[in-house]
Amino acid sequence: MQTLIDGTYDEALERLHRTGPEFDGWLSNHGPMVVEALARRGAGAGIHRWTDVYSRRLDQLPRPSRPLVASTAAESLGDHTRLGDWIAFFERRLDEKPWQDVLALWWPVLLPGIAAGATHGVIRVGHAAVALRARENEVRVRELAHGLGYWAARWQPVAIPVPHGSDSAASLVLTVPRVEHQEGGIRERLAQLPTTPGWADHGGALRAPDTTDDVRRSLDDLVDAVVLAYPRIAVGQPTMLVHAATAPNAVARALPSLPTELWRPSFDAAWAATSAVLAAYRPAVLSDGETTTLDADETWAAAVENGGEHVVKLADTALDVHARTGDPRALEAVRTAVVLDA
Repeated sequence: MQTLIDGTYDEALERLHRTGPEFDGWLSNHGPMVVEALARRGAGAGIHRWTDVYSRRLDQLPRPSRPLVASTAAESLGDHTRLGDWIAFFERRLDEKPWQDVLALWWPVLLPGIAAGATHGVIRVGHAAVALRARENEVRVRELAHGLGYWAARWQPVAIPVPHGSDSAASLVLTVPRVEHQEGGIRERLAQLPTTPGWADHGGALRAPDTTDDVRRSLDDLVDAVVLAYPRIAVGQPTMLVHAATAPNAVARALPSLPTELWRPSFDAAWAATSAVLAAYRPAVLSDGETTTLDADETWAAAVENGGEHVVKLADTALDVHARTGDPRALEAVRTAVVLDA
């Protein structure tokens, strides 16, 4: 796997930073996340062609209007009308301090709002952290500012049940209680969680990490469980259910850049995000899984050929799972996403 030393990735970021984190209203700009995955997994030759096509859908970068001040900025969390202001705010913060310091300071502030932009805020930050650890330069630092700014502007709190039980993630992801009204956007669905019978108790039933060192392993177990379940649940909403896996994987990818005291609350928030997305979109009736005949390289090639932003991002996460577990259901998850055009 490459380490993102190819300048094609940085060139694509330069282009994408002329566009906003959203387009057509609430749709998230997946460009920076996808090109990071393509570059890291050796598909850099197709980055500019993919960006050419995808950029036609995007809106311009929103202009800042009223500068945010550090001492009161948190009061504007979740104010999407300040999106340009939030990006400019984090650009200034990152000019003043190392990116790791800014991330450590704002991560616990943003974490309760992990549902921001249907979890795309944290996902974009996770991809940015991976790229920065591979090489720190101006455009990658700016990408972190865009990710943090998007997360802050769309900050959406979600109840975070603290895991304290003995059940595994694999035993829980298929039984998350569903919200009653399976319609409307994610904000309307997540608003039902506090009154969804059994949701909080189900979230608390997950086995908690015993130590700080165990947090990463527990996050991996969570991501594994969702990806391996995806072929059975994808019919509920193949696109939105991708985030039940990619959001906790983004948290896992950010962990090496965070102080260890933030690891456990990060795990709790990742599980909350996963269970919230599952509650919002998990189907009442599960599909029967199949077995793909493709190997890992062929599976990645199929995802790249498809080119769908959610297909590529799920494939990136699923290949992590397959490398850890060797379970063919991880590759079947990608095939399912391709077939359903997630």
